[in-house]
Amino acid sequence: MLVASLAALPCGAQIVNRLKVDADVFQRYASRRIQMYNPDNLALADSLYAVGQARNSAKYKCLALSLEFPVRFAQGDYDRMDAAVAEIEELLKPHRDTHPFLFNAIHEYCQYLIKTERASDAMLAARAMERMANREKSALGKMYSHRIIGIIQSYRTNSYLAIDNFNQAADYCREAKAEQELPNLFLLIAQEYIKLEKFGRAEEFCTMAEKYQEFFPSLRILCRMMRATIFNAEHDWDAFWAAYDSLVNDPLYAMQAQRDARFEMDVCYLKSKGMFEAALATADSLSTARARYGYKHGIYAAQGSYPNAYGELGLLMSEKDSIYIRVQNEDMAILDAEMNNARLRQEAARLKSQNEMTILLGFLAMFAIAFFAILFSQWQLRQNLDEMKNKNNEMLKTRRAFQKAMEAKENENATKIKILQNRKSSTIKL
Repeated sequence: MLVASLAALPCGAQIVNRLKVDADVFQRYASRRIQMYNPDNLALADSLYAVGQARNSAKYKCLALSLEFPVRFAQGDYDRMDAAVAEIEELLKPHRDTHPFLFNAIHEYCQYLIKTERASDAMLAARAMERMANREKSALGKMYSHRIIGIIQSYRTNSYLAIDNFNQAADYCREAKAEQELPNLFLLIAQEYIKLEKFGRAEEFCTMAEKYQEFFPSLRILCRMMRATIFNAEHDWDAFWAAYDSLVNDPLYAMQAQRDARFEMDVCYLKSKGMFEAALATADSLSTARARYGYKHGIYAAQGSYPNAYGELGLLMSEKDSIYIRVQNEDMAILDAEMNNARLRQEAARLKSQNEMTILLGFLAMFAIAFFAILFSQWQLRQNLDEMKNKNNEMLKTRRAFQKAMEAKENENATKIKILQNRKSSTIKL
């Protein structure tokens, strides 16, 4: 049971200056993000947001909101958490160069959705993130989407599907050259192998994650918690007690580990020490019914109180049935939403195609009108030219006839002149 809460722990290795803000500002932000559940982070968040407003800087605002929503989750203020992430999406979606930060923020938000039993919302967000990543050919976005899908499958106790998605996420992680994300993936895979009671494989992946502690000190708490989980599952009590004592005496433990994860560790410790009443009281403080019933069943069984253990087991099975039904409903809701989204995309494509066809027909109609107008003007011009040609021909004929008449008149006058000249010459001779 301990591994269920650990699966939702964000990892400090993810703190990267993806918004490329000033180094000193990022240093202040990163140092506080390591203490992600510290309520004092709200003061720095308010300060950064005010700077963002003054400078009209979406990057500063998103740093502030990212710092705020883990605290809102820890406080149970889910409405403010939802609003913070929604604002990050609104600010960053139009700017593709900021999407690496957006992918990380959505991934972390989805982990909190799963913790609050809103796995269907998390799955829809993960699928939307995967579609965005596919459109942009972003290996980093694909890594985050597969990792959150793996965490959802873990929540649904589908360990093999979870491992498959985590392995795909690791492949995309290497493709994106984001090796700083690998250790958290290794820890997630280790958790699934613990559930499958394959402790050797769990040890293997825990060791792989531990190799990164030198570069990412914030991983130290997560790796030690995973080691303690393995020792507890193997009933290696001496090793578990030593690991537990080391954790609770580390000041970072309270700030980096979620409340339920710490309580589950406490329950396991108290139970292993035979402090059953204290273990039962701590188990009652867990936030989910499934965790409470599961731990109390184990405590009563170890105590030898079998009627109580049987009663808790009945409640646990009823809760699991309820979760199974809810999962089926979630799957139906997800399928329905995705089908609706697909229909909307098809309708949008149809309308786009229809609009394009309308525009094309409009252009064709305009072209046809222009073409026929040109033909008509050409025909009209030809008619006018023919008419002018005919008029010119008529005028030419008239002119030629006039010329001929004038020539005939000139010939007639010349003849008359000759006759007169001949008569005059004859008169003079007589």
